[in-house]
Amino acid sequence: MAGSITSDRAPTVEGQRAGPLIVTEDAELLDDLLRLCAAAGAHPEVYHSVPERGSSWDAAPLVLVGDDAAARCRGATRRRDVLLVGRDQDDPGVWRRAVEIGADCVLRLPDAESWLVDRIADVVEGAGRQALTVGVIGGRGGAGASTLACALAVTAAREGRRTMLVDGDPLGGGLDVLLGGEQTEGLRWPDLAASKGRVASGALEESLPSLCGLRVLSWDRGDAVAITPEAMRSVLAAARRRGGVVVVDLPRRVDEATAEALAQLDLGLLVVPAELRAVAGAKRVASVVGMVLRDLRVVVRGPYAAGVDEQWIADVLGLPLAGELPLEPGLMAALDAGAPPGDSARGPLGRFCAAFLERASAEEGAS
Repeated sequence: MAGSITSDRAPTVEGQRAGPLIVTEDAELLDDLLRLCAAAGAHPEVYHSVPERGSSWDAAPLVLVGDDAAARCRGATRRRDVLLVGRDQDDPGVWRRAVEIGADCVLRLPDAESWLVDRIADVVEGAGRQALTVGVIGGRGGAGASTLACALAVTAAREGRRTMLVDGDPLGGGLDVLLGGEQTEGLRWPDLAASKGRVASGALEESLPSLCGLRVLSWDRGDAVAITPEAMRSVLAAARRRGGVVVVDLPRRVDEATAEALAQLDLGLLVVPAELRAVAGAKRVASVVGMVLRDLRVVVRGPYAAGVDEQWIADVLGLPLAGELPLEPGLMAALDAGAPPGDSARGPLGRFCAAFLERASAEEGAS
């Protein structure tokens, strides 16, 4: 007897890999495994015994064999990614049965539930290279960090990269507004504020507003909602697993959630206007951010005060210089007209972002 069972708690995501194969007649164990598959965003197939040779047993990316079904799986084709799953913590014969079916390991529930959810999710989502994750933070208020974050994301999307823009600043007014998509349907941070554990990355991506060829996680127009460190960790980890580029716009005040975001970055960009007061403020920001993020670089934005240049500012801050953010005439008029930052590949901002992403991607590939 065989059948395909799909949980209504695990939405199908276009392009998602096939789910695991479950082999068991233990109804209680099956309920647990279906629950864990749903938590991982997976659609399993369920059989009471080994499917016919050349069918789902060979094709499934992961096989979960219930301890009750081990004897019925002895003659199955030997393959990788077979896990023997049960509940009896004191059964001395479990390792013998695992060897007989060629299982990679033995799992006991409920102790192994978290590990198994992660393993299933890795299979469903694929285990490719994680996204290049860049954080942008202002050295002072109005430094232009949000504009640069949007421009980086727009540029990455224009180059054909899978891109997600994450608004980490609840007091920033919303990056969806800057991109002209505040009315676009999709989840915002308040919908995800209580997230914990593993978030399915494909489901996250599909649930967010699509603007300018990228996915945007921003804020709604309601009252401010506190994001827990656990939610920030879960959401950013899911975003990174999809690969491509993730850009995070960060607040200057580093609370626990912001510290969690900083811990997941590959590198950070500190945007500093070329004036003495801004440099003084940026030095304080850098000292706090640098406690969490090792790779922090400075981006200097003109016009320049007398006697100040970009290298001097980088030296004062003790940070490597990522570049000079050039002035873009007509930027504010373009934004007012609905064009997103970095919309023009030939404009100064677009060229800066393209050059930065090329360098950062090369560094990532060499590491």
